[in-house]
Amino acid sequence: MRVFITGGTGLIGSAVVAELLANGHSVLGLARSDASVQALEKAGAEAVRGELTSLDVLRASAAQCDGVIHLAFGNDFSSPEAVARSLEEEGNALRVLGEALVDSGRPLVTVAGTPWATGRPSTEEDPQPTEGPVGQRGVSVAGVLALASRGVRSSAVRMPRTVHNNGDGGFAGLLTQIARRSGVAGYPGDGTQRWPAVHALDAAVLFRLALEKAPAGTAWHAVADEGDAVLDIATVIGRRLGLEVKQVPEENFGPIGPIFATDQPSSSVYTQKTLNWTPEHPSLLADLENLQP
Repeated sequence: MRVFITGGTGLIGSAVVAELLANGHSVLGLARSDASVQALEKAGAEAVRGELTSLDVLRASAAQCDGVIHLAFGNDFSSPEAVARSLEEEGNALRVLGEALVDSGRPLVTVAGTPWATGRPSTEEDPQPTEGPVGQRGVSVAGVLALASRGVRSSAVRMPRTVHNNGDGGFAGLLTQIARRSGVAGYPGDGTQRWPAVHALDAAVLFRLALEKAPAGTAWHAVADEGDAVLDIATVIGRRLGLEVKQVPEENFGPIGPIFATDQPSSSVYTQKTLNWTPEHPSLLADLENLQP
């Protein structure tokens, strides 16, 4: 397939691009800077200049490809307004990408987050939340999956709170960044809350499998670690950075503080069995050992 991808130079996206190319696909990647163009071309992909708000570019690029993978997202979590703006941009982009594929039978794979369930790990059957700090993403993802009734082989790969590679990425990466700035390896809540995780290279395989064979209107869980305790995560970060480990108010983590403090383990048993996906790369706690002081 010729695949159009947004977010193809990020932590997850660069791994997805490499996975697609290694398995015989060609890639057209959205690039918002000269550096992104160079990164995509160095990887062996083509590049088209534009941003997630460049709706005409998204429409034309999707129309000329055999499938689409959407990964781009504004990573500004500095305020509720910034998060809302990123969610609105993503929703508009997904609407345009979906419209370009209507009645084509072509795949559209979007990124989502694993939901949470009370007292148990969430599964692929649990609905995406449509309320709360990132509820708008759930609304956008539901719109993508609904395209199954309009001739689009749409699917969602739900990512855990931490997608990592060499000790960086996701919520654990944010904890590390905050620890470096504050001088304390802090954690919200009592530290027993669990975050699921996956290595970026394992997640990339699942995106390819979803592109190639996921039925229309389906959701999948890219989860390798069902749930690592936040205290355990902070403890490794503190040890690697030589910092004190202690509880801090969730308000210290900005608008996503309440999410940080939530117990949210997740399962991928169904995904692994159905799509024959087997995570093979290091766990989060093992990967955090790569952190440099």
